[in-house]
Amino acid sequence: MPLPQRWLTSLMVRYGGRSILIDCGEGTQVALKEKGWSPKPIDIMCFTHFHADHISGLPGMLLTMGNAERTEPLTIVGPKGIEQVVESLRIIARDIPFEIRYIELKSKEESLDFGDFRMKAFKVSHNITCYGYTMEVDRAGRFDPDKAKVNEIPMMYWSRLQKGEVIDDGERIITPDMVLGPPRKGIKLTYCTDSRPTESIVRNAEGSDLFICEGMYGEPDKLAKAKEHKHMTFYEAASIAKEAAVKELWLTHYSPSLPKPKAYTAEVRAIFPDTVVASDGRTVDLRFDEE
Repeated sequence: MPLPQRWLTSLMVRYGGRSILIDCGEGTQVALKEKGWSPKPIDIMCFTHFHADHISGLPGMLLTMGNAERTEPLTIVGPKGIEQVVESLRIIARDIPFEIRYIELKSKEESLDFGDFRMKAFKVSHNITCYGYTMEVDRAGRFDPDKAKVNEIPMMYWSRLQKGEVIDDGERIITPDMVLGPPRKGIKLTYCTDSRPTESIVRNAEGSDLFICEGMYGEPDKLAKAKEHKHMTFYEAASIAKEAAVKELWLTHYSPSLPKPKAYTAEVRAIFPDTVVASDGRTVDLRFDEE
């Protein structure tokens, strides 16, 4: 349930001119407006599950995107039944000027390649089918001129190979690995909400630059309630972050009975120091490590 100063669940990721929205709870459009962002460039939407607080903002979002004269196709990713659910919600959003393409998740873990970044969906443990998402941007190795010379690669191809192009010079196929060193560390973001702690979350979040995870309850005496409703406490999320060795944890998806989640910051940081008890509108730029 939204509160006067707190909207429902949504995450926007922007990379390379593309926008990816994960979940679209009630108020997501208003949150975007407050941030000064437009829904028009969203070209991928991912849904964790079909509870209303994660998808009830979708019809209005689609209408707004249509009213912005968007014509590019929209890709929607979600659990089995995603097309039926979205088309049912579209009873009030029929007349939109763009195509919707669906990717239905059917396995426990599925990898999706969107060209300039990769995404992995993994099942978590809620009272209906629910997925977490990891997004990764790979980073090629550093250009190695000595390696290029050893492999007798003409200098005129160096720039193209650094950009990832495969070249056929008529005599052989020249690949980027012939001029590049080993791959460098990329960028990794993991998002998980509405779940009990699972091995799949730890494994998929491992080494993430940012781990965004639900913290339904901050009160230490709410563990039994978290287990009953298949949610997490702040302390369980922090323990996952510690085990997965992530760089930073953002807590989100607070219970409406928890109006002041920041009151528990010290306790949760005792488990995982790099924890942020996040508020709506929080953003960060994730960048490649300097080398």
